[in-house]
Amino acid sequence: MLKLYRYKNSICTQKVLITLDEKKLPFETQDVNLFLNEQYSPEYLKINPKGVVPSLDHDGRIVIESTLICEYLDETFNDALLIPDDPYRRSQMRLWAKAIDEGIFEATREISFSAMFRERLRNMTEEQRQERFRNVGDPERTDRYKSVYEHGVDSHYVEEGIAAYEKLFKNMDAALADGRTWLDGEDFTLGDIALVPYFARLDYLCLLDIWLEDRPKVMAWFDRARARPSFTAAIDGAISDEEKEAMQTHGSKLRDAIREKRDAYLAN
Repeated sequence: MLKLYRYKNSICTQKVLITLDEKKLPFETQDVNLFLNEQYSPEYLKINPKGVVPSLDHDGRIVIESTLICEYLDETFNDALLIPDDPYRRSQMRLWAKAIDEGIFEATREISFSAMFRERLRNMTEEQRQERFRNVGDPERTDRYKSVYEHGVDSHYVEEGIAAYEKLFKNMDAALADGRTWLDGEDFTLGDIALVPYFARLDYLCLLDIWLEDRPKVMAWFDRARARPSFTAAIDGAISDEEKEAMQTHGSKLRDAIREKRDAYLAN
């Protein structure tokens, strides 16, 4: 039996949910409410010492880290394979997942934080805010949160995130220039799945077009991805209308500032 510990609007969770749906695997879920700090409970830390979601329990064997969970699922259950057989194609697929680890995850977290979670922190008491910061655990991540809380989109971490997205979209545009359907060619793989939730988050924040209005091939790739049933199952149908509305409302407030910072980056 597969059991997924998740938070529905967690981008890393969504990546695993897409994989599960693409492979048509039955699974159970247990929600971990990040805003109630349930990820730091002693019970959950025994499952995932990092205090993050998702985590997968497969008959008592725990797998953590979303990229590793997706690969584990594909290698364990051989139907509807999402990893290329060819070693070279497999290495290229993993480069897209690596791009997430090399800046896109942090970029999305900081942009999302400046749009939405910063305001939630502002509505907390000082004691509640400090407890939230202490619970992060990782000093580098704590510094990021504090910087974005204090400076919003003017934080240098947000500026680095804007640059990271620019590089990703430029690389995707080059890869898709030959007219291929997916990043690997005609096969939808874990390389595509790794990126889909990040596109979705920017789209819900009403920010995606800032980067893609002059990149129609990349936008067409996302249109194909969100037309798949797995997108509805894992993302669009999983998060509430209230969450979507909140992302649109708060993200729209950042559009001008994000565009200005992207323009400044391109001008350098």
